[in-house]
Amino acid sequence: MSQSLATVAYLGAAILFILSLGGLSNPETSRRGNLFGMVGMALAVLATVFGPRVSPAGIPWIIAALVVGGSIGLYAAKVVKMTQMPELVALMHSLVGLAACLVGFASYVDTSIQYQGVEKVIHEVEIYIGILIGAVTFSGSLIAFGKLNGKIGGKPLLLPARHWLNLAGLLIVIWFGREFIQAKTVAEGMTPLIVMTVIALLFGVHMVMAIGGADMPVVVSMLNSYSGWAAAATGFMLSNDLLIVTGALVGSSGAILSYIMCNAMNRNFISVIAGGFGSGGGATPAKSGEAAQPQGEVVPVNAADTAELLREAKSVIIVPGYGMAVAQAQHTVYEITKTLREKGVKVRFAIHPVAGRMPGHMNVLLAEAKVPYDIVMEMDEMNEDFPDTDVAMVIGANDIVNPAAQDDPASPIAGMPVLEVWKAKTSIVMKRSMASGYAGVDNPLFYKENNRMLFGDAKKMLDEVLGALKA
Repeated sequence: MSQSLATVAYLGAAILFILSLGGLSNPETSRRGNLFGMVGMALAVLATVFGPRVSPAGIPWIIAALVVGGSIGLYAAKVVKMTQMPELVALMHSLVGLAACLVGFASYVDTSIQYQGVEKVIHEVEIYIGILIGAVTFSGSLIAFGKLNGKIGGKPLLLPARHWLNLAGLLIVIWFGREFIQAKTVAEGMTPLIVMTVIALLFGVHMVMAIGGADMPVVVSMLNSYSGWAAAATGFMLSNDLLIVTGALVGSSGAILSYIMCNAMNRNFISVIAGGFGSGGGATPAKSGEAAQPQGEVVPVNAADTAELLREAKSVIIVPGYGMAVAQAQHTVYEITKTLREKGVKVRFAIHPVAGRMPGHMNVLLAEAKVPYDIVMEMDEMNEDFPDTDVAMVIGANDIVNPAAQDDPASPIAGMPVLEVWKAKTSIVMKRSMASGYAGVDNPLFYKENNRMLFGDAKKMLDEVLGALKA
């Protein structure tokens, strides 16, 4: 393939990637957006493999790598559950960071002698920054993976003088960057490059360990942005225009998403990265005496009573959470929705921006269950409707329906916008137990007079509710 043809293919791939992002912005066009992205990536890979920069002798090795990587991807797609998608995404981000690091070291060893003067300085700056971003992305994503799958607790690890540690690390990175640029030989420059990489890896660990469980959806989108910038930096190292464009698209879209999510949570993006909030996932936080503790009695309800409340209601709002994903109850939820709508009940879904463990988690689950897009609403659209709602049904959510965010200034989640389900005539919360949510914060909603608690596995209890509705 000639250089001109490869350039045209890259241009076509870039356009397809932009169309892909546009399609993914709406649930109704998301499948088409995914298709555009797949076609664009296939075109980019083919143009690279058969382009003028790859020698024929190297093509068998590249094809072998594609077969191995593609097989791993297909296997993961088949065995990974929808509830495991957040940690899978975090793990994929870590691989992008690792690739940026490996390409950076290889590029420094193989190509540094090709450059002289200003070109050499620019090339080495690209390598240094690319490895820096890649290392932070790699280690940070691994920690996020551990937190999301429960191997690492959701409680933030806040080291003494952590901000001073970060500042010291930054100054050391800048100092060794200067040493790296001034190095006369590859061997001489390798030492500051390795030191910087170790510091960047430690910073990635420190940064994500200091972020609480309730902020993890923001962390996922933030790491998505980092992986994009790491890919863009790799493109600069390899002088690959498409990789630069693609990385910039991913990096900028991830940054915008993180900013939007922080606004939705009433959080400052820098503050989230610097410290986070919340304590251990599912564990009761230490009683400091400052935050008010829930008062009152819990009123339990069974599946038959729940079905009766739903049957008599004229308006129902369903609030899904991570518990629904764990129980794989979305299909039963759809059947209940379908049954209620056939009986003339107005049913809608209220989605909090950080419901689940990654952005859009609940939307994907509901789309998988074929819940109509037009009844799936965002938080801002639904909060004003709760006072006119007969039943608000919360399925496996906790922190996103916690009134302490509004009522208790001392709460760790104070100021975070929540779905105001307690304003409905009756709220029903489905949970396995009274354990606190991922942010480790007690929920006063459970004790309100108009609230009922339906304890048990969400899938089992919803099946019983569906059976009672159809009886």
